[in-house]
Amino acid sequence: MSAQKNKKMKVALATLGCKVNQFESAAFLSELGERDVELVPFSHKADVYIVNTCAVTAKGGAQSRQVIRRALKVNPKARLVVTGCYSQVAPQDVLEIANSPICIVGNGYKHRLVDIALSDLHCDLEMHMGDIARLKEVCPLTAKSFGERTRAYMKVQDGCNSFCSYCIVPYARGRSRSYAIDQVLNQAALFAEQDYREVVLTGIHLGHYGLDLEPKTNLVALVRALVAQNLPIRYRLSSLEPTEITDELLELMAASAAIMPYLHIPLQSGDDGILKKMNRRYPAATFAEKVKKSVARLPGVGIGVDVLVGFPGEDEAAFRNTYDLLASLPVAYLHVFPYSKRPGTVAAGMADQVAKKVKEERVALLRDLDHKKRMAFYRQHLGSVQQVLVEGRKQGKMLRGFSENYIPVHFAAADNLANTLVSVRLEELTDDGVLGVLV
Repeated sequence: MSAQKNKKMKVALATLGCKVNQFESAAFLSELGERDVELVPFSHKADVYIVNTCAVTAKGGAQSRQVIRRALKVNPKARLVVTGCYSQVAPQDVLEIANSPICIVGNGYKHRLVDIALSDLHCDLEMHMGDIARLKEVCPLTAKSFGERTRAYMKVQDGCNSFCSYCIVPYARGRSRSYAIDQVLNQAALFAEQDYREVVLTGIHLGHYGLDLEPKTNLVALVRALVAQNLPIRYRLSSLEPTEITDELLELMAASAAIMPYLHIPLQSGDDGILKKMNRRYPAATFAEKVKKSVARLPGVGIGVDVLVGFPGEDEAAFRNTYDLLASLPVAYLHVFPYSKRPGTVAAGMADQVAKKVKEERVALLRDLDHKKRMAFYRQHLGSVQQVLVEGRKQGKMLRGFSENYIPVHFAAADNLANTLVSVRLEELTDDGVLGVLV
């Protein structure tokens, strides 16, 4: 009896979706690491399963349900705790997956998740949900570690006020809320103590950082404060809207070696009519202007672009506007997504839904353009020497890492270079990056 009592509870965690979810899961794991539990892989039999779900696409929701079922299959008697965006917008669908109780923790209660997961109390849906739209403060979470990665994601903001017509995220995450600058600086210092060499600033709407704080501040002020800390970290910005790529931000990036020459700018569509229907607040010409200005101010900058294909009403001419715009611009790569209906959004009820086959054809065309853009960007840098953060060995062969402008680089070297910055000359294109030589 006492031997059973002293046996550690086994806890497993699965994370789906965005960088914000991954930071939050890292915070869960940090707190669980301080409790008297044993962390096990999600495929193993556990006493508690935690699933941090995604709802940004229909596929994200389907994968979330699949992972929940997988946990129930491995141990039907386990305590199952489900959190994240899918459980926030579709709690009833989650509850109907199993006959046994499922504990749902809303996005506004994630700071209580570990206590709830390890509790002996029966799960109560309402107690852990609340009204996400009313929350005024960001959920207080701290990640003491980010697993075995060399790059850590650092959440600085949550929520979104934009309500793009296709997007479920504002309903899942609530209004825009930011961590105070001091909290962000403390989190960065924790990552530095754990020897992370690169930190990616992330949020649901990163460019709105600080606008809700009192007194108001902004992303540029936050980045300046991080750079002034002088930690042995290089910083990378995640997604920013075209209108948020300001001259002030570009000047700061150009002036500081600690901020990587990399931008991720969602376009979604290159057609002004579709952008208006999407409730995006810029014309295609503004996007083009921001890309050109960024490349002029930051030579060699890597620019990634999100594109949403097959939005309701996207005819052949609208798609061609998107394709031609992207083909004409010096971007490094594309993230291409087919539009999927999200119940509860304005776009879900729009007429002129695009046929699945048409969407698939257009996605294939843009993914082919993505390959061409990547190869052109990599080719442009052949012969240059890049600072590469070494992540580790790929499939027992070469070391792999990313340059400052996010080119994947493979090169021969000793294992002891993992998690260090090294100079590598880029020499040859491969299917998935560039072969280099240690300088």
